Amino acid sequence: MTANSLPLFSSLDPQQLAADCEALLNTTRQSVAAVVACAAEPSWQNLMAPLEEIDDQIGRFWAPLSHCHSVLSGDAWRSAYSACLPLLTAYNSEMGQNRPLFERVKQLADSAEFTALNGPRQQAIRHMLRDFTLSGVALEGDDAARFSAIAQRLSELSTAFSNNVLDATDGWEKHIESAADLAGVPATVLDNLRESASVKGYSGYRLSLDIPSYLPIMQYADNRALREELYQAYVTRASALGPQAGKWDNGPLMLEILQLRQEQAKLLGFSNYAAYSLASKMAESNQQVIGFLEELAVASKPMAEREFAELQVFAAGHGVSDLQAWDVAYFSEKLKEASFAISQEALRPYFPAEKVINGLFKISGQLFDIEIAAVDAVDLWHDDGQCYRISRGGEILAHFYLDLYARNNKRGGAWMANARGRRILDDGTVQQPVAFLVCNFSPPTSERPSLLTHNEVTTLFHEFGHGLHHMLTQIDCLSVSGISGVAWDAVELPSQFLENWCWEKSVIPDISAHYQSGEALPVDMLDKLLAAKNFQSGMQMLRQIEFSLFDFSLHMQADISSEGEVDAVLQTIRERVAVFQPPVFNRFQNSFSHIFAGGYAAGYYSYKWAEVLSADAFSLFEEQGVMNPEVGEKFRQEILERGGSEEAAVLFKNFRGRAPANDALLRHAGITAGKGV
Repeated sequence: MTANSLPLFSSLDPQQLAADCEALLNTTRQSVAAVVACAAEPSWQNLMAPLEEIDDQIGRFWAPLSHCHSVLSGDAWRSAYSACLPLLTAYNSEMGQNRPLFERVKQLADSAEFTALNGPRQQAIRHMLRDFTLSGVALEGDDAARFSAIAQRLSELSTAFSNNVLDATDGWEKHIESAADLAGVPATVLDNLRESASVKGYSGYRLSLDIPSYLPIMQYADNRALREELYQAYVTRASALGPQAGKWDNGPLMLEILQLRQEQAKLLGFSNYAAYSLASKMAESNQQVIGFLEELAVASKPMAEREFAELQVFAAGHGVSDLQAWDVAYFSEKLKEASFAISQEALRPYFPAEKVINGLFKISGQLFDIEIAAVDAVDLWHDDGQCYRISRGGEILAHFYLDLYARNNKRGGAWMANARGRRILDDGTVQQPVAFLVCNFSPPTSERPSLLTHNEVTTLFHEFGHGLHHMLTQIDCLSVSGISGVAWDAVELPSQFLENWCWEKSVIPDISAHYQSGEALPVDMLDKLLAAKNFQSGMQMLRQIEFSLFDFSLHMQADISSEGEVDAVLQTIRERVAVFQPPVFNRFQNSFSHIFAGGYAAGYYSYKWAEVLSADAFSLFEEQGVMNPEVGEKFRQEILERGGSEEAAVLFKNFRGRAPANDALLRHAGITAGKGV
């Protein structure tokens, strides 16, 4: 295989991967030892370049394995992943505490050669020294051993947490024979539920906790008891409560994760894990993060309270005076339809997946001067997969894979993952970046293509924004090219930025056409969609702030000794910011994979932090034209192409000409403007 070959998924043998991983890591250990033993003064060529090659080899091994584990799961891939992860964790801990290697990198940083290196290479060295510190390179003896043991255990726990959520989601289903029990549910959803039942050999309809099944039931099913049943099953996943009580309970794992994170932070001299987490982020202090979130909460809560009061009055007018959690989505959708005569399901026929994808590619092409084309005859992991190439002026820049549809044994949610990063190879050629883009939309049926809600359209744009950040990079240094090295609380900037085009009247015709007639989205429906953009935006803002404050406050705790204390932190946050209290059996935290298994620990606030950046960045397009190619080129050159080669605050200011401000975000949400971050 050449450096720019695409992965050969069919050649991956899950049962062989653990042995391959062990052999690879043994070889890289020898390579690192040779680098450390080099007698010459440290330079980029004899130190950082070989280390980059080593990291790339490991990344190219791990990326397809990790991807298959997420999108195929099953016993074979789960076993392979679980066997390789401890090996990699141990290796990373070993390298992070390799004092001779650290000293050699530090020697380079202190040398005259460092000042002659370009900006990205200097940044890579600075990041490496920081990461050495955060990996415990200064620890000795028992403390060093304990730090490594914690890292090993945390990797095991995060995998177990994620597996429990997947198993709890896949482990519940409900068979309904009569369509009468699903009154109110749109026909397109019924088609999917019927197809799901057929695959399982059932007649009638199969309901599950996958979002394409769960959410439409909560939004549209007139059967209140059915909504309550699904709600209870969903919010008690992986907990000691609910219909699967204790079967995949994440409670003990969650507690141990928190305790180990705090111990790890204290070993490095941080007062708590939140402070440790911020060492590699854009935000400067715990107080700055809390203050930022509370400022948004204060601005949003009055509007959210009005929205919820309106919802209560509406529900009471329809016979429900005791509005419950399983009623909120249902009556919200009814209120939205009554207020704007529009619904997500009514829009769905106008957003066939293929049309949306083609429109997304057209918009991205015009903004960023790229061409996107499908690549045929590519080795894939599943029939749902598709490969594409990105080019400019006939030159191939990158490749990416799409895997859009929900299915059994596939992790829920949507994400972009780094399949390969850009770098300059020894022969001077460029290794092109590759990305995985994964969603969980309703699949096509035997009678129609996949049809997306407008919410799903924004999800696709969001993930593609991440992908563009990774794939359009022009940085040649692996550790700071693409999404690598980008501060975690700035990494959502390009993704949330691209969502804005889903709401632009002038470009929506590019992403919408009725799947049968080809008719454009009617003007009246388009106007209603745009008018409904800020429907319950105050409630939505507070919901995300609640999650963010819970995450950050939880990781600021000096000591957590029981699951009850975790519950208490969440309840305290809800009492401060929520306009509606969920039932006592709600165990949302037990499936909060973002912070317990997904890298967002003490970092969930970054969605809101980066949303400020993205809204403010988009405001320049609002001022100068949403399809203005000059502004698109500037965003590409100052943000997308620069990766992690410069501090995020500097890159933003280079693009926008000033520091970010909250005003655009709050204005987009219809909330009174506030102060900057």
